[in-house]
Amino acid sequence: MLPRDLGRASFGVCLMLALAAARGAAQTQAEEREPPRAMAAAAGSAPVIDGRLDDASWSAAPVIGSFVQHEPYEGRPASERTEVRILFDRDAVYVGAWLFDTDPSAIVRGETRRDATIEDTDAFMVVLDTYLDRQNAFVFGTTPAGIEYDGQVTREGTGGGLQSVRAQGGAAAGFNLNWDGSWEVATSRDEGGWYAEFRIPFATIRYGGGGPQRWGLNLARHIRRRNEQAYWSPVGRQFNLWRISGAGTLQGVVAPTRHPVDVTPFALNSAARDYRATTSWPDECRNGRPTCRYNVGSLRGEFASGLDAKIGVTPSLSLDLTYNTDFAQVEVDEQQVNLTRFNLFFPEKRPFFLENAGLFSVGSSAQGGGQSVEMFFSRRLGIGPGGVLVPIVGGGRLTGRLGGMNVGLLDLVTEEVGAVPANNYAVARLVRELPNRSRVGAMVLSRSATAIGGDYNRTYLADGRWGIGEALNVDAFAAITRTPTLSGREHAASVTGSYATRNWRWTATFTEVGDNFNPEVGFLERSGYRLYSGMLMRHLRFPALPWFRELRPHVSYRGWFDFDGFNETANIHFDSHIQFANGAFVSPAMNITREGLKEPFDIAPGITVAADTYDHLEAA
Repeated sequence: MLPRDLGRASFGVCLMLALAAARGAAQTQAEEREPPRAMAAAAGSAPVIDGRLDDASWSAAPVIGSFVQHEPYEGRPASERTEVRILFDRDAVYVGAWLFDTDPSAIVRGETRRDATIEDTDAFMVVLDTYLDRQNAFVFGTTPAGIEYDGQVTREGTGGGLQSVRAQGGAAAGFNLNWDGSWEVATSRDEGGWYAEFRIPFATIRYGGGGPQRWGLNLARHIRRRNEQAYWSPVGRQFNLWRISGAGTLQGVVAPTRHPVDVTPFALNSAARDYRATTSWPDECRNGRPTCRYNVGSLRGEFASGLDAKIGVTPSLSLDLTYNTDFAQVEVDEQQVNLTRFNLFFPEKRPFFLENAGLFSVGSSAQGGGQSVEMFFSRRLGIGPGGVLVPIVGGGRLTGRLGGMNVGLLDLVTEEVGAVPANNYAVARLVRELPNRSRVGAMVLSRSATAIGGDYNRTYLADGRWGIGEALNVDAFAAITRTPTLSGREHAASVTGSYATRNWRWTATFTEVGDNFNPEVGFLERSGYRLYSGMLMRHLRFPALPWFRELRPHVSYRGWFDFDGFNETANIHFDSHIQFANGAFVSPAMNITREGLKEPFDIAPGITVAADTYDHLEAA
């Protein structure tokens, strides 16, 4: 058995070691430098997007080059020459990339599906901080296979509490890979290397207003056979490409002032023969209801219609409208198997909710333990208990930038289905970006039954991030809920400190969630707990060993305690991750876990785990 106080002791040790590391390490590892600048040129004629880059208009644009290695040899020139040119016209921005290679036969092409992983292939990426707020950006990328890879970065990619580009894929994460914009890319390849040609319409991105622009810009190239990442605007290797505050600037683009409108109506009809049926034409069909079921002779059918619209209110504000919403074409969820006592978090994939989804993301994730609290969980809308589909009658969603504030407003009405009443959902979100990666925000969320005297639920919260120097961030939020049937301990609060240099990385989190905290428009893994979470990692490199990349010994701890001090769950993880220059790695690790049950847990009919505290040791 483990000592009862092992969890808090481990958390304290992690915290003390982390503070010692912070005191001993340099406060900033990044040398003071002037960010690089790039110029775009007006296109005499729009280039043909075929990946060949042989249009005469490309010669008018200045060359952007001098890429610098991020990995494996930080600060050295990239091993292969890269040239980029940027054009624009009244409709779009064009990016041309000449990705020269002395050994084109070794170029790794990769998969052909949209948003396929780019870490295992050669790749080229464009990051556009169109508001120049140094925290948020649009990402467009491709591989030699010509895939479309796109997403939105929020809070420099830290929304999900994860640092890996691969790991940040959900709509609530710091990098929302589920966002799919409308743009074009084509690639080609010859004996000199490979080439990529992008067309990014102004209607796809959001920016401050029409006229001359000044955007944040970074460009990245991945050479897979060398496991090399090279950036145009270098950032410290402790960060990744989502370090928007380290981006350069792009000038010369003149953007239009437009109000694009995109309306997508739909109509669906299904029919089947039922020779026992009699003719029936219900009132909802005669009265033009958008959804109705009917029988005509032996023909039994169902008809549905509706529409979605996206309106550019201003270049920086987008309004999404929906009526009788149809999500039939949405990508299915990735399968998850739940062997725990707690809820699983599924990322949002419905397009209506995806643009600027990170704006609404406020919550807490335990290091390595997934999402534990998320104040706005859009999957609550249109999906009832047990996964029952609840039709959305209609609604609207306004997101973007207004008067220096990031603004998000949402209002939706759902139908009554069985025991689930018709509800109105409303969300209002405001965020003010501050210098040095800092921001403050507030949000109000509401669910109200539409019937007179119906029940309701409200959530009120404030949150913020404070960047201290180049290495330290502090994130915090405080929230309360109001539910007529609950009182007392309706609060939740969290504070997280994170520190990253080339040699050290640590995080420390404290989260408290009251027994009656009830965010009915959010996600809650469990309630009534205090969470202590911490991680300490050391980065060691040995330049004399060219075949060896990095040794990363680290320890992490997560512990959930109820308000009586009972340890419900704990995990201590020891690891010595060894990364080799060729991309191979070995990660010898040990896990010490604890599950505490105050009452029996029924896994399946006839299978019950008795109330007790269970400790386990695992080595891998």
